[in-house]
Amino acid sequence: MKVLLINGSPRRNGNTHIALSEVASALNENDIETEIVFIGTKAVQGCIACNKCAELGRCVFNDELYNTVKEKLETADAIVVGSPTYYAGPNGSLCALLDRLFYSSASLLQYKPAAAVAVCRRGGASATFDRLNKYFTISNMPVVSSQYWNSVHGRLPGEAEQDGEGLQTMRILGNNMAWLLKNIKEGKHVIPDRKPRIMTNFIR
Repeated sequence: MKVLLINGSPRRNGNTHIALSEVASALNENDIETEIVFIGTKAVQGCIACNKCAELGRCVFNDELYNTVKEKLETADAIVVGSPTYYAGPNGSLCALLDRLFYSSASLLQYKPAAAVAVCRRGGASATFDRLNKYFTISNMPVVSSQYWNSVHGRLPGEAEQDGEGLQTMRILGNNMAWLLKNIKEGKHVIPDRKPRIMTNFIR
């Protein structure tokens, strides 16, 4: 089993990486493979609502970051998305990627366990956490929880190492995800049949 962790910070080895590494460490101790993907510092194209992905099976924009993450999702059994907090929300570049990824690749995501991780200096983590979770809860993905909301505190690079409670929350998150993945692997129950989707539009 493998879990893909997405580092949505422009700082490769900053506090978001520290938080995700703690989750990954707990997963590894449970014999689950992990990979952390860094989204980088280049501008990320957002969704333009062209709906070409329905025809192509992928986003119309053929950029390396999108293609890399989409390819890794094909073999991942679960996903963890981490982000720093900017004005009480996730990094805009991360959201631009996730908007395109979740809209164009729903079949690669549904029924895979998912978790969000928010990193902040002081406040706004719960709003960031909430925004990221919305990607999962609209995509038939079981959301993995911990002993507290999945947040770690730190401003300067490395300060997250001082947040003992936050790091413990990350470890428990990793253990809980491992527990869920192992139960799913036992296959005692099949995935629910997908019914034709009912769409209600309020403007006629």
